[in-house]
Amino acid sequence: MPCCIGNITTLRHLYIDTNRLTSSILASLWLLKDLLVLNLSTNTLSGSLPQEIGNLRAATLIDLSANQFSGRIPSTIGDIQTLSNLSLAHNALQGSIPESMGKIISLVHLDLSHNNLSGNIPKSFEALKYLTYLNVSFNDLSGEVPSGGAFKNFSSQSFMSNERLCGDLIFSLPSCPTGRQKRRKTRLAVVFSLLGITLLILIVTALAMYAIGRYRRKILVENGVDFAPGTTLRVSCYELLQATEGYSESHLLGTGSSGSVYRGTLNTGRNVAVKVFNLQEQNAFKSFDVECEVLRNLRHRNLCKVISTCSNPDFKALVLEYMFNGSLEKWLYSDDYMLDILQRINIMINVAYGLEYLHYNYSTPIVHCDLKPSNVLLDEDLVAHLSDFGIAKLLGEGESNAYTTTLGTLGYIAPDYGLEGSVSIRCDVYSYGIMLMEVFTRMKPSDEKFSGDLNLRSWINDSMPYAITGIIDSNLLGQEEHDTKKLRCLSSIMELALNCSMQSASERVNMKEVVTVLKNIKF
Repeated sequence: MPCCIGNITTLRHLYIDTNRLTSSILASLWLLKDLLVLNLSTNTLSGSLPQEIGNLRAATLIDLSANQFSGRIPSTIGDIQTLSNLSLAHNALQGSIPESMGKIISLVHLDLSHNNLSGNIPKSFEALKYLTYLNVSFNDLSGEVPSGGAFKNFSSQSFMSNERLCGDLIFSLPSCPTGRQKRRKTRLAVVFSLLGITLLILIVTALAMYAIGRYRRKILVENGVDFAPGTTLRVSCYELLQATEGYSESHLLGTGSSGSVYRGTLNTGRNVAVKVFNLQEQNAFKSFDVECEVLRNLRHRNLCKVISTCSNPDFKALVLEYMFNGSLEKWLYSDDYMLDILQRINIMINVAYGLEYLHYNYSTPIVHCDLKPSNVLLDEDLVAHLSDFGIAKLLGEGESNAYTTTLGTLGYIAPDYGLEGSVSIRCDVYSYGIMLMEVFTRMKPSDEKFSGDLNLRSWINDSMPYAITGIIDSNLLGQEEHDTKKLRCLSSIMELALNCSMQSASERVNMKEVVTVLKNIKF
């Protein structure tokens, strides 16, 4: 960035996003006191943000996301009273969120996600009456989430992966301890430090309760009742039989290699999906155990949630969230459904978020291993949820790959997975790239037109970029076939798909990069 930028005092809009700029931001940039829009997102800029950022008193939009900025967020940012859109996401910012941000009354969009921020969410944010979007997920924030003002309109999506946050149940957060509870905890700590005998009694009592619990659980399992670790709902095998009307054909949602899925209604009136494992299949028991192990502690908006399980020696089933709109495959290939280009982009962003969580934000990296449209389920709002973790792999600490003899679906599996049995997070990236192609071309990798050296990827690669109208789903083009903006958007998506599905695993992009690219595609 040339130093002379700071001398252009008439500059009002500065867009230098999605480039390869490095080093830190020039000090002269903060001299542009009349600048309205500053977009430096998706570069590799580093260093800390200076207090002089507060000089941009006229700015309405500042986007510094997807860089490598570190240090604290300057408190002077609260002096930019005209600011309506601020994004500092996907950096390495530390420290607390400045209280002064609560003074930016005009703020509408605030994204601080994917940093290392700590401390509380300022109570002053309740005064931001125009704030319609807030994202502080994937930080290390703690304390009570404010509940007044604009916070009444936010969902748990705004606060994900901040394990020490507490607050209102509508945010799916644990409740905060009251003042009385805190005082009681202090008194108990003193008592236990003085009376070791009391601690001994508690240990003995806990052991007795544990033994009783083990015995009670054994009785429940013998009577066909079990529940997934991390869940509270207990469902008997008999209740599932009633809920699905004896697993009738009218309730059947789909059948796969490991079993069948049925729609059911529990005694409480709650709709669920019941995945019944075919125990005659060789890997059925292993598949059930893997899904339980993978899903019991996962908490993400774009992963299908296990509500409970039912297990005995002759029957095993998972009770899952019911997805009202079925699978992505159904929407792609049925004449009764139609997804427009924006809906398809949003669905693939949802899938990318889910994979990014599995690969980088869980204690152990998880490889899904069977990513395809039939394993992407859509809720009533067409929000995508990854499902079917029957052959997923948990990578051990320090492991970048594992080996398996269990293969996913042909056409979607990476060369390194199919030929060598080597499983890594890059295998999921390959499958994601193939699915991205399928979603926007409406062509399956197993289509009969593909044979020999011609496959879905090579067909698209040979058609890029000048013959893109010949490969894109005609439903997306319609009468606007020559819409340059739309074609540029679709070209960017196909380029991303090709970068995901490179032959060599080391050349593929990762899911963090995929999320960044998709979020910045202009349509």
